[in-house]
Amino acid sequence: MMRAFVLACLLAVVIAVGAAVILDNFVQESATTAFALPSARV
Repeated sequence: MMRAFVLACLLAVVIAVGAAVILDNFVQESATTAFALPSARV
């Protein structure tokens, strides 16, 4: 029972870190694209 709880916590941490990395990369790419496009600066 305790092992399942620990595994669930580790899985949640891995998912959270993965989501943070993906979102961080997505935001950085979007910001770069937005500033690179002249039409975005209106």
